[in-house]
Amino acid sequence: MIKSKKYDVIVVGGGLAGMTQALLLGNAGFKTLCLDQGSIKNQIRSDERTTAISYGSSKILAQANIWQDIIPHGCPITDIQILNGDSPVLLDFDVTNLNKDALGWIVDNGLLRSIMAKALKKNKYCTHIENAKLADVRIDDHKAVAILETGQSIEAKLIIGADGRQSKIRALMRVAVKEWSYEQTAIIAVITHEKPHQNIAVEHFKNEGPFAILPMNDNNNGGYRSAIVWTLHGGNEKPYLENDALFLVAMRERFPDFYGDIISAGKRAAYPLNLIHAYHYVTPRMALIADAAHGIHPIAGQGLNLGLRDAAALCGILTTHKNDDIGAINILQKYEVARRSDNTSMVAATDLLNKLFSNNMKSVNIMRSTGLKLIEKIAPAKKFFMKQAMGLKKAP
Repeated sequence: MIKSKKYDVIVVGGGLAGMTQALLLGNAGFKTLCLDQGSIKNQIRSDERTTAISYGSSKILAQANIWQDIIPHGCPITDIQILNGDSPVLLDFDVTNLNKDALGWIVDNGLLRSIMAKALKKNKYCTHIENAKLADVRIDDHKAVAILETGQSIEAKLIIGADGRQSKIRALMRVAVKEWSYEQTAIIAVITHEKPHQNIAVEHFKNEGPFAILPMNDNNNGGYRSAIVWTLHGGNEKPYLENDALFLVAMRERFPDFYGDIISAGKRAAYPLNLIHAYHYVTPRMALIADAAHGIHPIAGQGLNLGLRDAAALCGILTTHKNDDIGAINILQKYEVARRSDNTSMVAATDLLNKLFSNNMKSVNIMRSTGLKLIEKIAPAKKFFMKQAMGLKKAP
């Protein structure tokens, strides 16, 4: 039940970025409504994915006052090994040389959703409504009004679109996007293997596309687990989704020997991959964050981390202007200026990496291997890329 017809901020979208945005705003004292078009229970049940939370994002989740609940369930990444084709490890990011506990953590999406939903219920400034479908938004000089499919109207100073790549808020803002398909599909699954993963994440660049192995906590029976994100050319994924034996053979071919035998695979899901980037993030009384503003290739595992940086930046700017009209375009434009450079750089980097590392030309393959070897040997370059992987602006 919606407790009020008037809020400071309405966040449209109950995904991980949207709930984090609502929690950050609630903790800052903004009366915030989070509209979730689905059911938390159904989302937890159906979401088989895991999320890579960077070191920098852990600080944002701490600001949202939920990191202490997440960290016991997160599997730390202490080493990232990067391979190209049939080569041995060409680039190795090892946390032991840094004054940090981990480069990042792998957490089940369902667990993250559950923790965030519980935190929203406890936050006196937040209201979280499930199965709330938005029909329209009306804007005037003084307020924004969200109209639900039930006909109910809710007023706010600002509406934030955190409703994904097919954002209805973005469409209502009439914001154009740069968009194209990669003609690739990502298969995700959780794999049980014979030997421990040693908290190592593997990014193996293959001609068909990247193959990532991400360490997870052991299952309830003590079995060793890792999550995979396997990128294939679009249309090639169907046999691996339907045939368990074929999928296990493919996993045994692709996992490094130190994992031992592949014992089993959980449910598999496939997601078509595309790039989308909004030309503008703000209009009067409306703003976009996360996938509603920019959807990137999963090659670097930075999608949600980028969205969390949006949420933190927007909250910081709104807090600075708490006594002003937070829906005013001159205030919202400060958020766009603050975030566009980081987002544009990551959009371009992931797009270039995918094109460079999903290419079977011999000359390109040699260039990839040479480039990775150079980064490994040049300490400042290696430190820069570690910083990017950890989501830190300053050197670790």
